[in-house]
Amino acid sequence: MLLLVLLVVGGGAGVVGYRSYRSAAQPYQGYPAGESPLVVIPPGTGPQGIGQRLIAAGIVRDEWTYRVALWRSGNARRLQAGEFRFDKPLSALDVIDKIARGEVDLVPLTFREGLTVREMSHVFESAGFGTAEAFMAATANPALIRDLDPEATDLEGYLFPETYSLSRSTDAPRLVALMVDRFTKTLTPELRAAAQSRGLSVRQLVTLASIVEKETGKPEERPIVASVYANRLRIGMPLQCDPTVIYALLRAGRYDGNLRRDDLQFDSPYNTYRYPGLPPGPVAAPGAESLQAAAQPADTDYLYFVSRNDNSHVFSRTLSEHNRHVQTFQVEYFRQRRLAGRRAATGR
Repeated sequence: MLLLVLLVVGGGAGVVGYRSYRSAAQPYQGYPAGESPLVVIPPGTGPQGIGQRLIAAGIVRDEWTYRVALWRSGNARRLQAGEFRFDKPLSALDVIDKIARGEVDLVPLTFREGLTVREMSHVFESAGFGTAEAFMAATANPALIRDLDPEATDLEGYLFPETYSLSRSTDAPRLVALMVDRFTKTLTPELRAAAQSRGLSVRQLVTLASIVEKETGKPEERPIVASVYANRLRIGMPLQCDPTVIYALLRAGRYDGNLRRDDLQFDSPYNTYRYPGLPPGPVAAPGAESLQAAAQPADTDYLYFVSRNDNSHVFSRTLSEHNRHVQTFQVEYFRQRRLAGRRAATGR
């Protein structure tokens, strides 16, 4: 029927309308080859405004083509706001369908395991989504995890670390809610039951998992590291965990990247050299493997471990055994490195 009407209209308008009817289904590229224009459609933009943006960006040929495509699609009331990337020629009909489906351009944002909320805020800001201050303000809302952890005063430890695909308009509260939701899904009923069977609340589980996350990046070591701390908790032995001291110093604005012997005496409930048991809360964001390790640690009788300086650790059952490993992998290792440095400097 439309084709018949266009043919009988007569004159230039009829010819233009007929061509527009055909071109609405034909792929078009009015932007330079190799480019991928991003068309931003603000909330509240009407169909006419959307068409103007698409034509200006070279996505749709002209206003006639856009109007015909919009009429043929029936999607005039379904067009959505957002950022839309066009990386190949599309027909006007396909363009309108893409916008009606809300197929917005997504940007990957990665938070690695072991970050604090403060460190996450800088990742958020550096990616251009908003300010670090806005992210920190969003993480100060413990209501998001009230059912999981009634004692929480913020969301430290409860923002799940992974890569999120986000639209450029994603703000801090929306992202934080997504991260909490992902954490909640990761903390399965099975994990919570396993933790409960060991006498751990959700907060204690996440706190222990955050310590495990900070102590090792090797998946196979996580259950063993968790067993060391579980064994210490069981016998009432201080955890003496360096990452908890670092976190205490960070909270006080006193950490400069180096942990000194005097820092181990810093007075904070997070300092597990001075205060027994687990610290008051998580010291970082644990990943799924660390949560699993904390809920189900390996069955060992280890009480100590020390770094081999290659991202792995050697574990010990007794203090004397541990001291020998410290001598080998710390004292002697760094002594040899100093000697090698002096030889290189003197050429001897």
